[in-house]
Amino acid sequence: MQASKIRQGYPIGCKVTLRGERMWEFFERLITIAVPRIRDFRGLSAKSFDGRGNYSMGVREQIIFPEIDYDKVDRVRGLDITITTTAKSDEEGRALLAAFDFPFRK
Repeated sequence: MQASKIRQGYPIGCKVTLRGERMWEFFERLITIAVPRIRDFRGLSAKSFDGRGNYSMGVREQIIFPEIDYDKVDRVRGLDITITTTAKSDEEGRALLAAFDFPFRK
């Protein structure tokens, strides 16, 4: 544990659940502003569904979000985003996200 600088009692991550208006604001910013700012972006994989219509993606740099002040970032960190849907299958989930112009890879 010493080599990775992880210490007992220090936070190593967090989980946030967004619902309602905040969820929709985040989702819109994610697909219209943040995701297109990913380096060499060519679309998101349409294969990242979990079998129940929920979609997960990883982001290597939190700085794709314009709200983050780059000068205040001590180091670049990644994050995982899971979009939980009411779809019953991956096909339904894919159709739902596609209806919102989710940027799937062609």
